[in-house]
Amino acid sequence: MKTIFAKSVPGRSAWRLNSDAPKAADMLPAGLLRQDPPRLPECSELDVVRHFTGLSRLNYSVDANFYPLGSCTMKYNPKFTEYVAALPGFSRLHPMLPQLTRGVAWAQGALRCLYEAEQWLCELTGMKAFTFQPMAGANGEFAGVKLMAAYHAAKGRKRTKMLIPDAAHGTNPASAALAGFDAVNIESRDGMVDPEALARAIAEHGENVAGLMMTCPNTLGLMEVHLPRIVEELRRIDALLYYDGANMNAIMGKMRVGDVGFDVVHLNVHKTLGTPHGGGGPGAGPVGVGERLLPFLPAPRVIKNGDSYRLNYNLPQAIGYIGPFYGSFAVVIRALAYMMRLGGEGLSRASEYAVLNANYLKKKLEDVLDIPYAHRLCAHEFVASAPDGLHALDIAKGLLDRGIHAPTIYFPLIVKECLMAEPTETESRETLDEYVQALTEIVAQGKADPQGLAAAPVSLPVRRMDETAAARQMVLTEDMA
Repeated sequence: MKTIFAKSVPGRSAWRLNSDAPKAADMLPAGLLRQDPPRLPECSELDVVRHFTGLSRLNYSVDANFYPLGSCTMKYNPKFTEYVAALPGFSRLHPMLPQLTRGVAWAQGALRCLYEAEQWLCELTGMKAFTFQPMAGANGEFAGVKLMAAYHAAKGRKRTKMLIPDAAHGTNPASAALAGFDAVNIESRDGMVDPEALARAIAEHGENVAGLMMTCPNTLGLMEVHLPRIVEELRRIDALLYYDGANMNAIMGKMRVGDVGFDVVHLNVHKTLGTPHGGGGPGAGPVGVGERLLPFLPAPRVIKNGDSYRLNYNLPQAIGYIGPFYGSFAVVIRALAYMMRLGGEGLSRASEYAVLNANYLKKKLEDVLDIPYAHRLCAHEFVASAPDGLHALDIAKGLLDRGIHAPTIYFPLIVKECLMAEPTETESRETLDEYVQALTEIVAQGKADPQGLAAAPVSLPVRRMDETAAARQMVLTEDMA
C-alpha cells in the first residue's frame, strides 16, 4: 500500500473553514518558529480518508476473524458494554468532581458503580476487597506483589525470594523483580507445579520465601491438582499465594480462588469480563485481596455510608497510588455491565462454553498435531506441538494466509514447538471446524512441501521477515522518500 507521502501532489489540499483563532506566528517568539514549512503530504480530504480507511482494513480484530490466541485471550467484546460506557453520565465525568457537595451528588453514580463492581468481583473470587487503580494486568501484578511485600514488611521481616513455576506467564518474574524480589524457578511435573520441587525450594530458602505466584488452571490449560498441599507448604512458613488471573475465564462460578487458599489476585478483565484489550491504550487490572492483605490496598477506597458513597483516604498502611485517580473508570464500567447482564448463571455458563470449545478443538486436532497431556481434560485453552519435522512458526504463518490469526507459539517454553490455542466461549462450532480444516491442510502442505510452507504468508501485504533484525533495527517513521 502506498504511503500518504506517495499520494502527495504539490498544491493539492483539503477544503477547510476559515478560522479566527490566533496563529502560531502571533503567539510564539520568532526564535521558536521554523524558517521552512514542514514537509507534509499535500492531499485532498478524500485521498486522506481513503488512505486511513485502507490502513484500517489491514488491522486484524476479533470482530472480523477468528483469533485463537492462547493465554492472551482475544475475547469478543459485546457491543452493549460500549453503549453503557458511552452514556453521558459516565463519559463526561471528570475525576476531580466533588463527591457530594451541598446535597448535589456530582459523583455518586460513579462511586456507586465502583462500589458495586467491587462487590461483584469479591463474590466471583472469594476475596475481601478490590482496588481498581491498576491500569492493566501487568500493572495489577506489580500491585499484587507490592502488597505481598507490604505484608511481610509490616511483620518486620524482609523476604527476598518469590517462587515462580516454570510454566508461568513471563510477567510474573518481571513483576517480582520490579517489586524487589529474586525469582526462584519451580519445576513442573506432569504439566503441574511439582509439590516436591516446591518443598525443596522452601527448604533451601527457608524464611526468605515471600510467596508463590501461580495460576489455576495453568498456562498448559491444566488444573493444579496439588493445590491443597501447595497452600499447606506456604502457610507453614507464613508465605503468601498469588493468583495470576489470566486464566479465570475457565473457572467463573466454579471455583472462588479466595476459598481455596489464594491471598491476592489480579484480574485481566479483557480476558474474563468482555472489556477491550488494552493494546497500549486504556486497560484495567483490578487486584483483590484476602483478610491478611486488606490493610495494604492502595488509597483511596470507595466505602458506603447509608445511601451515599465516598472515598476513604485514611488508610495508613496503604502501599500508595498504583494508577492515577481510580484507574480506568470506563473499562470498569464495561466489566460491571458485562457481569450484571450475564448474572451469576451467565458467567458460569461462559466458563462452561470456554472449556467445552477448547476440549472440542483439542479432540479434533489430536490426529493433526501432537497433543501433550492428552489424557487429561483441558480447561479453556490447551497446548500442542508441531508434528516432527515441522515448525510452529511455519504453521502460524500458514494460518495467516487463510485469514485466521495464529495461536500463541513457543509458549510455554517447556513444550517443544508449542502452539497454544484458546477459542473462548463465543466461537461457533462451524468456526472451530474451519480452524481444524485449515490446520489439517497446513500440516499436510508442510509434510509434502516444507519449503512452500516456510515461505508463508504469501497473500498478505507484509511477507515473512527477519524478526530479529526487525526488533533490533526498528523503523519508527514513515518512509518519506
